[in-house]
Amino acid sequence: MVPRPAPQSSTPPLIPEFFAGREVFITGATGFMGKVLVERLLWTCRDISRLHLLLREKKDVAPEKRLSQLKQSQVFDVIRQHCPKQLDKLSMLAGDVTKRRFGLDHHAISQLNQVSVVFHSAATLKFDEPLPVALQQNVHSVVTLMDICDQLPNMQVLVHVSTAYSNAELTSVEERVYPAPAQLQQLSALVEALPAGLLAEITPQLISPKPNTYTFTKAMAESVVAERANTANYAVAIFRPTIVISSLRHPFPGWIENLNGPSGVVVGAGKGLLHVLSCGAVRRADMMPVDIAIDTLIAVAWEAANDQPGYARVYNCSSCMDGTSWGQFRARMMRCVREHPFDSVLWYPFGVLSENTLMQRFLETTLQTVPLYFVHYISKLCGIKSRPSMTTVSKRLHAMNEALKFFALREWHFNTDNVQQLMHRLAPADAAVYNLDPGTIDWESHCEDFVKGTRKYLLREKDQDIEAARRRMHVLHMIHSLTKILLTLLMARLAYRSTPAILRAVAVLTRLRRRGATVVLSG
Repeated sequence: MVPRPAPQSSTPPLIPEFFAGREVFITGATGFMGKVLVERLLWTCRDISRLHLLLREKKDVAPEKRLSQLKQSQVFDVIRQHCPKQLDKLSMLAGDVTKRRFGLDHHAISQLNQVSVVFHSAATLKFDEPLPVALQQNVHSVVTLMDICDQLPNMQVLVHVSTAYSNAELTSVEERVYPAPAQLQQLSALVEALPAGLLAEITPQLISPKPNTYTFTKAMAESVVAERANTANYAVAIFRPTIVISSLRHPFPGWIENLNGPSGVVVGAGKGLLHVLSCGAVRRADMMPVDIAIDTLIAVAWEAANDQPGYARVYNCSSCMDGTSWGQFRARMMRCVREHPFDSVLWYPFGVLSENTLMQRFLETTLQTVPLYFVHYISKLCGIKSRPSMTTVSKRLHAMNEALKFFALREWHFNTDNVQQLMHRLAPADAAVYNLDPGTIDWESHCEDFVKGTRKYLLREKDQDIEAARRRMHVLHMIHSLTKILLTLLMARLAYRSTPAILRAVAVLTRLRRRGATVVLSG
């Protein structure tokens, strides 16, 4: 492991100085962004006092055990090697954002009395989450958190992590809070009163014009934050990242730990399972490496802490014109998953992007669904069991495509004035540590790191198996090429045999039309 170079500057950076001696409260610390936030705070702010992490029991694993597991995460490899005692600053607070007061009693909340900075990152990210669940986790949790923050005597700043797509029905999004899509009290009463089946049926009408319950509840949460900020005695900021992907540099190039969004597409395509996607090839893919997003988030807390209470400043974290198109992303990813293949690939990776719904469905059926079902039934006849089954994989790929197509077929312009001003406000010493600039992304090399990181950190595949994977890829390439040749010959033969019959039919129709015209004229 190569140690990170220490930033050189004549003056100390201001952001680590701001966090020195502070206690910080974080929700969602075990999520993809949450882990990088914890890692960057521990690594860049060596004198930070304590990080309180809200952890719930999950799959019968106690919060204490989950904290121990978190400390063993790959994301902390560099910290364990160079400053392992930093991990002792992590403190577990057993609670659940879905419960009243997060399930915390007065004694538990009193443990947060020295907290002055709060990052709220906990949320459900499922686009198709039932409305009651999304409301509880994404909206009511904000109300509860701000109730708790109001009780903390040293509270100075709260940063709420939202999404740039909370106003996805717009094409241009400013750095401001838009009107709430619904009144929270009325909506909550309606949700409680209606039967689950009826509520699910009318949800699309309730959330319209929002595309899903995720963006709807995120917009609701922003309105709650902005309203409560008016009377809060601490500063409040709303942070809106676009599509968060693997890291650019920290903790390592290409680090990734979830299958959401582009990483799910990369795995599906790289494994030879996903071949068709509803996507606009020329649309801008507004993706943000997780470490740039988190560095910006940390800087937002530093800047917002100097604001006067009474309002919520919004920060749109977007790659703007520094991004890449979906077509370019697809081409780079296809090249990379062929050069750095995953283990146990089913078919040679190839992919088609389509903006036409009918064409997409036809191609998905012929190039993806039918082959996967064919493999499923052949495997079943041979007594080979795969987990999950190929039919389940097919359904998941279809569901993923349906969930992503709203975003992949559109593009947005996000105003980023606040983030741009923040970036220029950083002292040189801070800018050497915290990268807020999407213009530093080399998309060619980052796509390669993305694939390598997916292989290593997400799929947990070993480097020593790469040569075997490349040999398999070579064989699959030959099979794929041979299949294309055979299909081309088959289609040519079919066209050759059917052409005379088609021509004869055309000739008959032409004669019939002429006879009909003659009868009309003579009549």
